[in-house]
Amino acid sequence: MLIDTHAHINDDRLLPRAAEIHAGLAEKGLESVIVVGYDRESSECAVRLSTEFKHYFAAVGVHPHDAKSAKEEDYLRSEELSRLPKTVAIGEIGLDYYYDLSDREVQKRVFRRQIELAHSLKKPMIFHVRDAYGDALSILKEERGKLEYGGVMHCFGGSAEMMKEFVGLGLYIAFGGAVTFKNFGKADVVRQVPAERLLIETDCPYMTPVPHRGKENLPEYISLVKDKIQEWREDILVAETTTENARRLFKI
Repeated sequence: MLIDTHAHINDDRLLPRAAEIHAGLAEKGLESVIVVGYDRESSECAVRLSTEFKHYFAAVGVHPHDAKSAKEEDYLRSEELSRLPKTVAIGEIGLDYYYDLSDREVQKRVFRRQIELAHSLKKPMIFHVRDAYGDALSILKEERGKLEYGGVMHCFGGSAEMMKEFVGLGLYIAFGGAVTFKNFGKADVVRQVPAERLLIETDCPYMTPVPHRGKENLPEYISLVKDKIQEWREDILVAETTTENARRLFKI
């Protein structure tokens, strides 16, 4: 059984199907799904889904795209939601210099604030980093003392050298549907991730893997991510390894 460590069932495209998707998880080989928030509304929705459905868990936080509108009450609400039993992480949080929808200094400030929050709550974190690995690494090194409860580099797209830096901070590395794309070009990075730090995800409804590109992504497509990584990792059983890693990090 697999664990999808990053899904957006709280997205408007999937939310109407939340019950249907949940009902089919076991049949599709999934043990559980972590529904990840990116702002206050989506975080509250993730928590509602985790409360209503046995195999959904929640993560709450403010995405770097929304950093510009983050207010103190958003952090307070994240804290409240994080104290509920099925909220397993703070996320997704981080830096995104690809779209730059929020000022970079604001992104950094909001990022640090949520690292502090996660540490105070003894929660792991889910990191969104795009075109900002250098700054993210610098911040995480400075905040090393607040990483004791772990975290995961969601949808990792950096170099092998950068991956090793994050692993050296005790973080996990997650890959999604992009591993099936012809232009992925990171198979060597996947091969070098220590087995005990490897995770898989869908990021649904985004990043739909081959052969379903052009359609909405679904948690059931996690098997395609697993199969592709298994081609590159003959040294481990990807399903068993990533599921155990997810249980350990998120305590589920």
